[in-house]
Amino acid sequence: MAKRIKIAKTVGELHKLLASAYGKKKIGYVPTMGALHDGHASLIKSSVTKCDITICSIFVNPTQFNDASDLDKYPRTLSADVKILEAAKCDIVFAPSVKDIYPKGTKSKLKLRLGKLDKVMEGEFRPGHFKGVAQVVKRLLDIVKPTMLFMGQKDFQQFTIIQHMINQLNIPTKLVVCPIKREQSGLAMSSRNVRLEKHIKSRADILHHTLLEARELLNLGYTPKQIESYAMKGFKITDFKPEYFRIVNGNTLLPVKNVKKEDYIVACAAVWAGDVRLIDNMILKHPQS
Repeated sequence: MAKRIKIAKTVGELHKLLASAYGKKKIGYVPTMGALHDGHASLIKSSVTKCDITICSIFVNPTQFNDASDLDKYPRTLSADVKILEAAKCDIVFAPSVKDIYPKGTKSKLKLRLGKLDKVMEGEFRPGHFKGVAQVVKRLLDIVKPTMLFMGQKDFQQFTIIQHMINQLNIPTKLVVCPIKREQSGLAMSSRNVRLEKHIKSRADILHHTLLEARELLNLGYTPKQIESYAMKGFKITDFKPEYFRIVNGNTLLPVKNVKKEDYIVACAAVWAGDVRLIDNMILKHPQS
C-alpha cells in the first residue's frame, strides 16, 4: 500500500517536519527537478533501505539552464511525481519556490577549485551549467542537512563535481551513487525521454549500444581515440546529431591516453535526438579491478 507523503513547500515547513529527526535519525535526500520516473524511484528506494527518513526535493533550478527555451520546455508534473514518491515510500517531498531557494541576500557564487571538471564534456557544451548545479545543491544541502545524498550514475560528471564540492567544503553528508536505470531498449531513463518522438525514441538505444561496443573495443586493444572516432561516426544517423563521445579518467574527467596506466575509465556521450538532448555513460574499467 502506498505511503501517505508529507509535502513541504517552504523551508520553514520542511524544518518543522524534520525538527525531531536532526541528530537522532539518518536522513536520506534525493534532489530532483521533477518529471519523475523509475530511475528516480530507484534512488528513493535506495535511500529508504539505508536511512530512517527519506526526502525528495522537486525544484526546477533556473541557474543551471544556459538555454531559456530548455527551461521553459522542462516538464512540470508535481501531482504525478507525488504518486511515484508515495509508491516508493518516500517520507517528505520538498517543493520550494525560486524565492525560497534564492532569497535576497543569498550568496550566489561558490568558491570551488574544480580544475577542468566543469570545463570538459557537458561543461564545454553547456557553459555555466555546473556552476548552477553546484550552487543549488549546496543551497539544498544547507537547507535539508541530510546524512546521505543519493544521486544517479547517469549524470556522471555532475556527481563527480558534487563529490569534489563535498570534499572541499567539508560538508557532513555522504554521497551515494546509484546505478543507471534503463528502459527495456537500453535507453537511460530521463525526464527528457517523454519529449522524444516515437520514430526517434525507437532508435535512441544507439547511445547505449555504442557504449557497449566501446567496452568491447577497449578490451580488444583499440585506443581511446579510435573508439571515440568510431562512436562519433556511428551517431551520425537521420534525426541524430552527436556532441561528444569521450573516454576519460573517472576521477579527473581528463582524456585517457594510456589505458594500461589508468585504473578508472569511463565513456561519456551526449547526442541530440531530434530536439531532445540525451546523455549516457558506462564505466569501462573499475577502480582496482
